[in-house]
Amino acid sequence: MVADILVNGLVHSGVYAMLSLGFGLVFGVGRVLNLAHTAFYMIAAYGIFYLVRMGLAMPVATALTAVGVMAVGLAIYKVFIEPVREVESTVLITTLAAAILLQEVAMVLFGSELRHVPPAFPGYTLIAGVRVGNQEMATLVLAGVCLAGVWLLLSHTRLGLAIRAAAQDREVANLMGINVNRVTAIVMGLGFLLAALAGAAIAPLSPVEPQMWMHPLVIVLAAVVLGGLGSLKGSLIGAVILAFAEVVVVFLVPGGSYLRTAVALLIMVCVFLVRPEGLFGASIAEER
Repeated sequence: MVADILVNGLVHSGVYAMLSLGFGLVFGVGRVLNLAHTAFYMIAAYGIFYLVRMGLAMPVATALTAVGVMAVGLAIYKVFIEPVREVESTVLITTLAAAILLQEVAMVLFGSELRHVPPAFPGYTLIAGVRVGNQEMATLVLAGVCLAGVWLLLSHTRLGLAIRAAAQDREVANLMGINVNRVTAIVMGLGFLLAALAGAAIAPLSPVEPQMWMHPLVIVLAAVVLGGLGSLKGSLIGAVILAFAEVVVVFLVPGGSYLRTAVALLIMVCVFLVRPEGLFGASIAEER
């Protein structure tokens, strides 16, 4: 059971970390609370299901799905979100409406029944006497590559410098010659890419259905707020904490699958009682 908790916790951590990182980047740079973020994760899972059923290999299906999700996401951003980006309440309503629209489209195209994607890497590997599924290891590798790639982008490129500058102060970045609107669009595309890759990673491991975006959205929101709004490190650590808490509850508590969301929110509230700004957020004194 300990081995199962560790493996499942790491897999969920990888998926939630990709989603939380994309969500945190979009909020940090564009100040957009994109409630449709995990709906693109759901659309990507359906894209993998459809393309694999057509006979395409998983790497090809993943690449095509990522490109398609980015295109759809950027189109929705340009048409519906960018014109109202400065009005936070309108952005929340617009992105939630977009998420419900994508859910209904998936339901019309594929129905409401559960769909299953065959694993691209069947079988298992013995690691220190523990059987670890090859598909789970592939998911961890994909998550690790994505997180490392984003870190390298932010730390060692001019684009990463522009992204970090825009996240710290949009007005000053604009005065320094950075095209903040272009940087925001790039970050939105990066967020959609991370959501698509997370959907591709989870599709062979979990049933695909139109409402699969709702629970990850709650976890992502809780992870980002738990870590501290605007802190990418906090978002990643929050995702890991909530992923392992969820897995432990499911494995050890009777009926834990029905309690996992409540436990994640309870952890967030408990942290707020000690640190209202989150684990790595700026304190009230610092903001003043």
